[in-house]
Amino acid sequence: MHMADALISPAVGGTLWVVSGGLIAFCARKVKQTLRDNLVPMMGVLGAFIFAAQMINFSIPGTGSSGHLGGGLILTVLLGPYAAFIVIASVLTVQALFFADGGLLALGCNIFNLGVFPAFVAYPLIYRIIAKGQYATTRAWVAAIVAAVVGLQLGAFGVVLETNASGISELPFGTFVLMMLPIHLGIGIVEGLATAAVVSFVAKARPEALPTSGSDKVSGGLRPLLAGLGIAALVLGGVASWFASSHPDGLEWSMFKVSGKEELNAPADGIHRTLAGVQEKTAFLPDYGFKTDEAGPVPAEHADPASESWPAVSAGTSVSGMVGGLITLGLAGVVGLALKARSLQRASGNG
Repeated sequence: MHMADALISPAVGGTLWVVSGGLIAFCARKVKQTLRDNLVPMMGVLGAFIFAAQMINFSIPGTGSSGHLGGGLILTVLLGPYAAFIVIASVLTVQALFFADGGLLALGCNIFNLGVFPAFVAYPLIYRIIAKGQYATTRAWVAAIVAAVVGLQLGAFGVVLETNASGISELPFGTFVLMMLPIHLGIGIVEGLATAAVVSFVAKARPEALPTSGSDKVSGGLRPLLAGLGIAALVLGGVASWFASSHPDGLEWSMFKVSGKEELNAPADGIHRTLAGVQEKTAFLPDYGFKTDEAGPVPAEHADPASESWPAVSAGTSVSGMVGGLITLGLAGVVGLALKARSLQRASGNG
């Protein structure tokens, strides 16, 4: 559900940049006020895990489409909504800057759609109410599925609203909604199952890692969990990504059903052209592969499935998964450490 710049007008893109930036600042203040010692390493490792998980598109049976995890609900349950929003923003920023996955103008929209709805709507209003503090029970699985579906539906609807507000006439509101919401229903169910599985594993392995545990120490017992999540991120990004579906994702599939094209052409001048030039320079592994020529490699989701073998074993994909995970781990970790340092300074000043 990563939007490209062609779907967004400068006014809409700029507005969502401001909104998302303000939310990041707000969340940073909240994290600083309630920071737990074990939150910083969890932010970094889970950021890497979600980056890698998002590389794996799974097929939606009978549709010719695919989807991937958004990861917002997993992060929220394991980190709390404020830290989760910062981490998902970090993941999406790394993807846009270094892998050309999602546009720079649309980055604020993508952060809003994939971060706000799971963290500040689905989690507090659905997951917590249904789960009632349980993490490894049938109730918790139901809570994760319902919350993930609602979060993805709202995110998909957000995409439609943003393209409509941008005046994208090739994607009329009513038809686009009728394509986007049903296809993201299936994706949401898979997201919920994945969320329940990961949260259940963490709750059973190291319940002190959960934000509701009341623990704020990085005990020796937490290190195996962090190592396990880190190894999982490397395996997902380095190997499992070879098995990603080559079908277009839910957004591209919906666009094709409505307009006959999986991608729209962005304006050739103005802010779109400027940001495209910036992204071309910063994205050293565009579309999660090595640059093969000036135009870069053909994205897996746009290639002809009949002309490719499966699994798509690729050194470029493996390097992208591992490097991207490490960059995300570093970015989220540095942000967490900076907030921790400011929190300590604030506590020292008050003392």
